[in-house]
Amino acid sequence: MVLSYIWLAFFLIAFIIAFFKWIVTGDALIFKTIVDGIFKSAGDSVDLSFKLIGIMTLFLGFMNIGERAGAIRFLSRIVGPFFGKLFPEVPRNHPAMGHMMMNFSANLLGLDNAATPFGLKAMESLQQLNPEKEKASNAQLMFLVLHASGLTLIPVSIIAMRAAVKPPAANPTDIFIPCMIATFAATVAALIIISFRQKINLLQPVIIGWVLGISALIASLIWYMKVFLDQPGIERFSAILSNAIIILIFFAFLVGGLIKKVNVFEAFIDGAKGGFEIAIKIIPYLVAMLVAISVLRSSGAFDFIIDGLTSFFTMLGVDTEFVKALPTALMKPLSGSGSRGMMISTMETYGADSFPGRLSAVFQGSSDTTFYVIAVYFGSVSIKNTRYALPSMLLADLVGIITAIFVAYLFFGT
Repeated sequence: MVLSYIWLAFFLIAFIIAFFKWIVTGDALIFKTIVDGIFKSAGDSVDLSFKLIGIMTLFLGFMNIGERAGAIRFLSRIVGPFFGKLFPEVPRNHPAMGHMMMNFSANLLGLDNAATPFGLKAMESLQQLNPEKEKASNAQLMFLVLHASGLTLIPVSIIAMRAAVKPPAANPTDIFIPCMIATFAATVAALIIISFRQKINLLQPVIIGWVLGISALIASLIWYMKVFLDQPGIERFSAILSNAIIILIFFAFLVGGLIKKVNVFEAFIDGAKGGFEIAIKIIPYLVAMLVAISVLRSSGAFDFIIDGLTSFFTMLGVDTEFVKALPTALMKPLSGSGSRGMMISTMETYGADSFPGRLSAVFQGSSDTTFYVIAVYFGSVSIKNTRYALPSMLLADLVGIITAIFVAYLFFGT
């Protein structure tokens, strides 16, 4: 129901602003801009869904081999003690545990192409345990809010874009640690928010041990890359690590299938069939969400918001340099490509090494695309009642934004 109100609010705000601009300026082209944006977004939604077909088909085929070979259940046993505390409704050693672990691992390593198929498979597995098929279960909420917090170890695409803009950043990797801190804060916030709503005690030895262990691993990798690698070295290391992980997963599944005497080709075909079905199923959800976002953007609502925030913080006597980077933060929950465009625009306008330029990059790396995640993941299993997913995700996003601002002033303060 909350999602319906948000969706409706996007249209109402956009139409009110458009009519206001028309009355003030007399320029009726604003309505053409909005309509053009609506049709373009509807087409882009379908294009995006079809682009997912190939990736989904590939990964779901290999996932099915892994399931028949027992690899997913093996992974479930490893993470079972930790996930069992966060997902008490999921039976111990259930395949969903392994699917979720693979999704989180892919996100951590920046493997976007792998994270989505793994995540959709996790939602499908959790849906099998869901007694109310049109209402999100506690386990699905916990998984999706943690996923949407966007914990990523290596922001490869952001580093690459900082190196590609004109003029390029002097040190494109200098946003690496700030991004890591901001996204980690958003993930911890997401965990606390959902655990509070679901009355899960986080002060359990198993949970504390895993969180500290993951934190130590992240800190060790950051230390290694900052001490022993230069910028080209970090980019090579991240590319090699990411690609090696995907190849290793495929290889492990194939070897496991051969050992278990699985007909790997038949298993791949059976699993791959689901890729097309899922991609088609999410089209209505994507169209609804992306069209609403397009209307909000085309109406000029963001200009009003940014101008209002600038005036507000100026009135308070607060440094307003960070406001110049806020379009990226405000766009990120709505559109991944939109926020990427905002980040590039900010870097080109103020400079990649300017405070707004660096902060926009940290914003880009601090969370995932909330509305896209809701549309795709809940849409893939036809869930209509998302309960408190959206406000929880947006609250975690807010924590990531605030952390990004503080960290940026700490590292790059003007």
